[in-house]
Amino acid sequence: MLNRFLRKTALAISLFSASAAHAATELTMYYPIAVGGPLTTVMDGLIGEFEKGHPEIKVKAVYSGNYDETRVRALSALKGGQPAQLSVLGALDTYDLIDQGLIEPFDTLATTPADRAWLQGFYPGLMANGTIGGHVWGIPFQRSTLVMFYNKDMFRAAGLNPDAPPRTWKEMVAAATRLSGNGKYGLMIPSTGYPYWMFQAFAIQNGVELMNKEGTQVSFNSPAAIEALEFWRALAATHKVMPAGAIEWGTLRQAFVQGQTAMMWHTTGNLTAVRQEAKFDFGVAMLPANKQPGSPVGGGNFYLFKGATAAQKTASLTFVRWMTAPERAARWSIATGYVGTSPAAYDTAALRDYTKTFPQALVARDQLAVAVPEFSTEQTARVREVLSNAIQAALTGTKTPKQAMDEAQAAAERLLKPYR
Repeated sequence: MLNRFLRKTALAISLFSASAAHAATELTMYYPIAVGGPLTTVMDGLIGEFEKGHPEIKVKAVYSGNYDETRVRALSALKGGQPAQLSVLGALDTYDLIDQGLIEPFDTLATTPADRAWLQGFYPGLMANGTIGGHVWGIPFQRSTLVMFYNKDMFRAAGLNPDAPPRTWKEMVAAATRLSGNGKYGLMIPSTGYPYWMFQAFAIQNGVELMNKEGTQVSFNSPAAIEALEFWRALAATHKVMPAGAIEWGTLRQAFVQGQTAMMWHTTGNLTAVRQEAKFDFGVAMLPANKQPGSPVGGGNFYLFKGATAAQKTASLTFVRWMTAPERAARWSIATGYVGTSPAAYDTAALRDYTKTFPQALVARDQLAVAVPEFSTEQTARVREVLSNAIQAALTGTKTPKQAMDEAQAAAERLLKPYR
């Protein structure tokens, strides 16, 4: 009798455990792992920690290349009947995701006082791309600004002050001229991958916004925008401080740490990788100004796909809140170089201690004071492609900057006219 009782008890426990495991809410999240280095280990560690504290929720991360590749793969899965609940996609994708009816706003789920306080806790500049029509569609996660990395050792060798990086376009050209020679360049700015993002920085610094707040109008061929593109082209064509032709986004970090260039513009998301790889003293500075300082924000937001069950929506909100809490935002910033997404992240002991010994990690945060939302409009993908193609045509000399921007403006007008 005792053995029979023990067997029944064991069976009951087994069935209960199996039922409990089966009852766990499962989430699938598409994540762009190729944006700042091989971070699968970091992300897997965070997910494992979350699941340990929330055994009722299981998160499957699908690592899927850069932002564009992740968007294509996630949307293909959704259209193919493979459900996914979450993704980290480019912050600039918000208009397209809304127009396609693929996402739903977080603020309709985050309704408690604690939820609302959480939504209000992020830097406003990082919320701008994801807040449209009075709703919060995207939650900042791995967010960035463009910064200027520079080789302090090369500055010293050229007789430049290593603690006084260029603050204006004029100073940048002067410094880059002194730093060029012997097969090395004073400056490299990538023209593949995200040319629209780099151009937006030049345009901001020259006093022009490329799009309106509603995402229905662009200013590609304004005199200030054309002048900005002319200056970018002149860095290689006239001043000879950059190599001619395309400068690859994906390999520029290696060129910098190998000493091929003294300065580079790149995402702060590469900061930790540069720190680990550079064998020389390096600095980080805000982008130089012309008429004004400025950089577009960039990086990715969490988005919630439509079609999730009530339990999956609740679980998704729990996961995103946990991932973006100040402690995790601080750890992610240290591990990657991305901006801590809230002031509270910089008040954590971890980031306070880190930035005391590595103040370069504060530059991107401080630049938020002069940052603007990343280029984003209705029909973002198509308008962005028009702009990027025009930029590359001008930089390679196949078209003049004015011709390229006039044609890009006309193409964008055709795409955006239905939305005005």
